[in-house]
Amino acid sequence: MTRLNRSCGLTLVALCFVGLVTADDDHDSHMDMSAPKEFHPINPRSKTFHWLLSLALLFMLPSVSAAYCFANRYVVSSIMQIICACYAVFEVLVLSFPDSDGVENRTSVGTGWVLAILYCVTVFFGSLTNGSEFLLRNKQSDQWLSALGHTASRRVYKTLSVFVVLVGWVKVCLAPVALFGFCRGRSTGQCIAHGIMGSSFIWYGFILLLVLVIPWLRLRETGYSQEFFDSLLMTAWGCVNTFTEHRWGREAWSHGDYQHTSMGIIWWCGGLLGLWLTRNGERSYIPALLLMFTGYGMAEHVQKLQISTKVHSFFGLALIGGGLARIVEISFVLRDKRHDSKVHSFQYLPSFALVEAGVLFMGATEEQLQLVKDLGADHSSYILVVSGAAFMIQLWFLLILELYLKLATSDFASNGEYTLADEEFELSDLSPVNTHE
Repeated sequence: MTRLNRSCGLTLVALCFVGLVTADDDHDSHMDMSAPKEFHPINPRSKTFHWLLSLALLFMLPSVSAAYCFANRYVVSSIMQIICACYAVFEVLVLSFPDSDGVENRTSVGTGWVLAILYCVTVFFGSLTNGSEFLLRNKQSDQWLSALGHTASRRVYKTLSVFVVLVGWVKVCLAPVALFGFCRGRSTGQCIAHGIMGSSFIWYGFILLLVLVIPWLRLRETGYSQEFFDSLLMTAWGCVNTFTEHRWGREAWSHGDYQHTSMGIIWWCGGLLGLWLTRNGERSYIPALLLMFTGYGMAEHVQKLQISTKVHSFFGLALIGGGLARIVEISFVLRDKRHDSKVHSFQYLPSFALVEAGVLFMGATEEQLQLVKDLGADHSSYILVVSGAAFMIQLWFLLILELYLKLATSDFASNGEYTLADEEFELSDLSPVNTHE
């Protein structure tokens, strides 16, 4: 217990991001999951520094690089990605996040290799796109670029720049999972659900923030409203969840099967109604209402541990609040209009509520909350720390979007309005300018 107290600082930081899927090693399947499990991180101070370095070079710097890439500043973006690629390769070859047995789980290691390879591919396409001899420029590369086309090359490079951020997020989240030895044996499935769903809510919040903050996305007139795409994704997810959470006809129904399958059913049912109501580009309350129903289900989701039940309850309240805020935004702030001439402060609330819910859900696995209980903390203290992480994630999203706006716009007027460049903006490029450095 003494070692746990010394590593408490690492625990509080790591718990904010723990919860993604991790494959169990061969010896994990023989563990007695009924016995209490103690967590003893190896070299907690050095691993804390290692994790913070990974956070900076595998998630934060790639996010900045992506902002430069989408603003068509390809040379600067490529230089940043070369730095990230060097670290990704060095980490997977030399560094590790071993658990108390001295072994890093296979999923964390595998994600590291995927990220290193993905960076190599990204840097290669970046060298083709930036049009310079900084990294790679010869007759063969010119032939590849001619065959692929400059426009296709830029789009592939931008897509890869997004993927390295997403995979970097997974790697950063997997590091404390591997370090503490979470998600083994029977706990693997729970970690998969919490990791995927939690991250989905966080990135859903980012999408809402992206459309809100970027003026040429918010003001763009299209034939579909935001709720049409929300309903489409919810319908697809609901269908998948309905037929994957329970093996129909092959096993008996359990309490958990009823809970998760019913959630899938209401999502595709509500999603179909949302698609119908938004078929002519109209706005709809249905996606927000589905979030509220989901939040209610999670708030009533009784767990084995009392602390887990209370954390799930607060997660449910965050989703209910996010859905309610979305309804208020659509019906009362915008009065069913697509957009307004300015961004109202209230409009930031729905996206933050989704980020808050996502981080809470990622940090609500049974093993994590058992550790919090063993450390002597209560649910309120834990929720406050996790909520602090949600605030920091929301701040980082806003900083990245603000950086992109600074880079992509020709001028930032003194009255706070963005003035776009004269060139035509393509939605696929997410940038109004087309400049090279």
